[in-house]
Amino acid sequence: MGIIIAILIFGLIVTVHEFGHFICAKLSGIKVLEFSVGMGPKLLQKTKGETAYSLRLLPLGGYCAMEGEDSETESPRSFRNAKLRKRMIVLAAGAFMNFVLGFVMLIPMVCMMDEVPTDQISGFHGDNKADGSVEYYAESYKTGLRHGDKFVSIDGTSVFSVLDLNYIFETSKTNKHDVKVRRDGKIVELSDVVFNNSKTGSIIDFGLVYKEKNPLTVIKGSGDIFLSMSHIVGLSLKQLVSGKVEKEEVSGPVGVIDAINDTAKESETKEDAIFNLLYMTALITINVGIFNLLPIPGLDGGRLLFCFIELVRRKPVKPEHEGYVHLAGLILLFGIMIFVTFQDIMRLFS
Repeated sequence: MGIIIAILIFGLIVTVHEFGHFICAKLSGIKVLEFSVGMGPKLLQKTKGETAYSLRLLPLGGYCAMEGEDSETESPRSFRNAKLRKRMIVLAAGAFMNFVLGFVMLIPMVCMMDEVPTDQISGFHGDNKADGSVEYYAESYKTGLRHGDKFVSIDGTSVFSVLDLNYIFETSKTNKHDVKVRRDGKIVELSDVVFNNSKTGSIIDFGLVYKEKNPLTVIKGSGDIFLSMSHIVGLSLKQLVSGKVEKEEVSGPVGVIDAINDTAKESETKEDAIFNLLYMTALITINVGIFNLLPIPGLDGGRLLFCFIELVRRKPVKPEHEGYVHLAGLILLFGIMIFVTFQDIMRLFS
């Protein structure tokens, strides 16, 4: 059952992405030849108007085929003959829909929380003394943080929500931090801040402000978590490019589906399973959106790069030249996909 749910989630993410291209192409007057959910052999196909709608065997992909994407054609409704502005909107729409899906998934997730977390400090770990004073065990209080401080960044890494705090503390290799907070409406910079409860040894030595759920706090909380997820995905991609992430740690579709399946199976209650699946879906779809915007040939970002070149040159790159570049990019991407899929399968067996 978990595998089926995982495949459906992955299929939803890809379908939403392709639907972004599809709907914007239709609205822009670009001729769509086929909109396919899945890859491989056709299971079902129905033609409505000028577009064929297909359901294919492998639910790990999909596509929106537009006339004249990689070649010149006389048709005024081909992709390449559309105005540059329209082409750029169509190309960016897939990633945009991934972001919309991610935000939509986070709203019910936040609604399932007892209260909405913020990144503002409510207090510090310590004991109340008989004379009314407090004996703080929190090193962060002793090294400069105060009640009501709102985190802005730690060691140059922006903080949007509690997810960023967790990420920073889990990945940091130093005990002393440069912290930037908003205090009384002003930005305050603190050096050599230490996070440690001297009594328990816990890194988290402060509490956060939690707000009651209402439409405004839920939307605000969902937006903050969305920004954190996007930020963390960006940091992870940066680490991948810089070589700080081992190639064995990279996952493809098989690994992603296995991770979703494990998340569903390891949840103790049905509510936990739903919460975790919403979290995973949001994180993966945001990841897909950001990855597709990278300026890599064969991806939407690579095609957008050629649009920007056209904007600067005032004329498009020859279709055959652009096609060669995208073909090379696709071959590289397929090679990477084969490698990570092999790694995923090896991990499954081990």
